[in-house]
Formats: sequence, C-alpha cells, structure tokens
Amino acid sequence: MKLTSDLNSSLMRTKNIFTVCLLLLGVVLNSNSQDLLEILDNEQKSEIGYVPATFKMTRIAFGHSTETRSKGVLEVFAANRFWNTPEPRSQSFAADKLSTRIALEYGISDRLSMGIGGTTFDGLFDGYLKYSLFNQQGGDDPFPFNITLFQGGSYNSSGIPNPAINDDFNDRLSFTSQILISRRVSSNFSVQVAPTYVHKSLGLTTEDPNNFFAMGFGARYKLGLHVAVVSEYYATFNPIESFNTYGPFALGVNWELSDVQLQFMLTNAVNMVEDTFITQTRNNFNFKNPNLNFGFNATYVIHFNNALRNTKKRTDSK
Repeated sequence: MKLTSDLNSSLMRTKNIFTVCLLLLGVVLNSNSQDLLEILDNEQKSEIGYVPATFKMTRIAFGHSTETRSKGVLEVFAANRFWNTPEPRSQSFAADKLSTRIALEYGISDRLSMGIGGTTFDGLFDGYLKYSLFNQQGGDDPFPFNITLFQGGSYNSSGIPNPAINDDFNDRLSFTSQILISRRVSSNFSVQVAPTYVHKSLGLTTEDPNNFFAMGFGARYKLGLHVAVVSEYYATFNPIESFNTYGPFALGVNWELSDVQLQFMLTNAVNMVEDTFITQTRNNFNFKNPNLNFGFNATYVIHFNNALRNTKKRTDSK
C-alpha cells in the first residue's frame, strides 16, 4: 500500500510539474507571438507599397516605357516593319518593304538595363542605358509617378549621298536623352510623357538643326489578363527643314504570354531607333501607301535566376 501511495504521489507531482511547464510554455509562446505580430505589423506599415508594373513591357509601341528588366534577365528583341510603296509594279505578295531590328537587352540590376541592336533598313547600330530613378508608390508614403532616365546612342553605317559632307566617324553618331515619366492611373489604365532631346552630329543640309527637342505621349489600357491596347505619339518642336516630317504615331495591341511578349501595331514610323523615328518620320498617319506600316515586335525573356522567374509569375496576374 505504501508503495502504491508513493507511486500515486510521484505521478501527481509529475502531473503538476508538467501542467506548470505547459502553462509557462503557453505564456512564453503567447508573449512571443504577440511580439512577432507587432514586428510584422510594424514592418508592413514601414514597407514601401510599390505599385505593380505600369506597362509590363519595356516598350509601349515603338518607344521605351519606364519599365526596366530585373537583374539577370535577358531579352531577345526582334522588331519588324512592313509597308507598301505607291508604285503599282512594286506590289508583292506580302509587302514591298521590310525593316528588321534585332537586339539583346539585359538587366544589370533591378534598376539598370542596357541594350544593343542593329537595323537593316537604315543601317543603324545602336545601344542604350536605362535607369529607374523613382517608382510609383502607394501606402502611407505615396509617390505619384515612375521616373526613368534613358540615354541612347546610334551609329549610321549607311552611305552618305552628298559628297560635300565629311564622312567622319563622329559625324555618324547620334544621341538621345529622355526623362520617361509614367503613372498607373488605375488597375487598367496607364499614361506616360517623355521629354526628349536628340543630338544628330550630321545634318543633311546646313539648314537642318543638329539639336532637336520633342515630347512623347503614350498610353496603355488593359483589356484582359494578358492583352492591352496601346498608343504612342511624339511631337518635335524644331523639325528638320530640308524635307517634310510628321510626328510618329502608333496604335496597337500588346499580348503577354509568360516569357514571350508580342506587340502588333499600325504606325507611320518606318525607323525603329529614337533619333530617327522622332526626327525623320516622312509620312503622315493614314491609309495611303507608304504612310501606313504594320509593325510586329517579339520579345523572348530569358531568366538566369529562378527566383526572378517565380516572382514574375506571381506578378503576371496583377
């Protein structure tokens, strides 16, 4: 009986000790969980609420958007323009003229992108740097705009028909500087303005300026999860004097298919590099040949970081 009593007493003490330990553990866990919730709440309050991508693609139509690619993302970019000439004997099955630009564009960091490319029609080789300076933010400390700096340059490798013009390397260079300013107005609608400065070292005549000032306007309206209507226009304040030029205009559809992005557009711009399509668009936008061109851009995105790929998939639906 004594052995049984001692055993029961020992079990009772063990039960009491176990109960006290559970109570203490519960108090500690409850205290820690409250502290953790407070930390998470404070982090959420202090975290910057960046607005999802304004344009999704790095271009609106023919011009750059404020978007930059994430670090370690490579874009293989192919742009094409098709148009017909007014001469009746030149008509072919598809199009009389074709221009293609092939480029590689890479995200050096999450804010800085670079690209190089070449165009068949005008013999331009070009490159650019694009830096995301500010991003649109919501939350407790909002910022209303995305601001991206763009610096591009090109080399004209085509022949110069005027023998009086010195054919120096420096004379074949052109430079484009832009401040791209955009805002996601709503979940479906985004707009952009682009103050632009273009310097062309070589003028076609002495009457033509070497420095041009222009303003670009762009917009995107989301129709569905991966489809959007876009439009873009540039107005040059001091155009070329030796021939008539018009503001480049585009109306198109952007289609996002995961790592493949497609852009279809109707435009009057044949050229595809900033310093040429902004200053040298020779035809107005109408349905007469060769004023109306069909544009088709295709971008294949290669992710060298799987984490970036997963992040992209999570943001595609926004």
